[in-house]
Amino acid sequence: MIDQAEKLRQIINNLKERHAAGQENILSTGEKTAKVITVTSGKGGVGKTNVTVNLAIALSEMGKRVAILDADFGLANIDVMLGIIPKLTLVDVIYNNRSILEVLTDGPKNIKFISGGSGVEDLVKLDDEQLERFISNISLLDKLADIVLIDTGAGLSESVMSFVMAANEVILVTTPEPTSITDAYALIKVVSHRDRSKNIRVVVNRAESANEASDILNKLSFVTGKFLTIDLHPLGFIPHDEQVIKAVKMQQPFILSYPKSQASKQIMEMSRKLLDDSTEGTVSKEKGIRSFVQRLVNLMNG
Repeated sequence: MIDQAEKLRQIINNLKERHAAGQENILSTGEKTAKVITVTSGKGGVGKTNVTVNLAIALSEMGKRVAILDADFGLANIDVMLGIIPKLTLVDVIYNNRSILEVLTDGPKNIKFISGGSGVEDLVKLDDEQLERFISNISLLDKLADIVLIDTGAGLSESVMSFVMAANEVILVTTPEPTSITDAYALIKVVSHRDRSKNIRVVVNRAESANEASDILNKLSFVTGKFLTIDLHPLGFIPHDEQVIKAVKMQQPFILSYPKSQASKQIMEMSRKLLDDSTEGTVSKEKGIRSFVQRLVNLMNG
């Protein structure tokens, strides 16, 4: 009996054959694909979604087309953070024959976001036709976005780890709290056992000072390098800022409400670093949202 992962590989191959016949130009491997970045954390309550939203806006302001996939199934918060209620979710793409274009919701500064609902977890339950339609549909994001940020749930569940391992890059958010740092290290440890080459960038949120953030990043990098033989890439920090708290209460991204705040300046700096370190221009069959979904389903199937 053919397993789900093998079915997925056959579907991908069929789509490529149809492209060769001129029927599926959206799946061209010679065209630019979106960079997929998973934003995650070892524990909840560290401000992961806030980082995702503000980072998306900063990248958009730098000229990038950015889409967010809210994949935190238990506590989907992108819409709450933006004060926007999406009419449709990824579930409608999978089961109700909706286009990904219909599910994309407009956010501030030209960013787009997709509410995942239970959609991505349901991928492993789909039959061939449903899965093929979804892959063909989601591939449109490679045309519509330069960067896709995926806001995952927190913790070390297999669902979260599948998103982490399937992405081109990972942004790991922690805070100075000892439990947050310990949980971040635990997540890095799981990643190191599966793929030591994974590109993990670390953000310290709610730091009291640049020195505190630097100390945490340096210690975390040293310990993981020594005991896990995996390299971390410090991305930056966001200071503890009352203006950030006010913006969250107003359901507005702080980068828009308080653009001159230290938190906003740091988000812009992190965005510049992401783009400076980018490998844009290189074409790889392993990149893009289509390849991400392929890896994701394979991982979710074990």
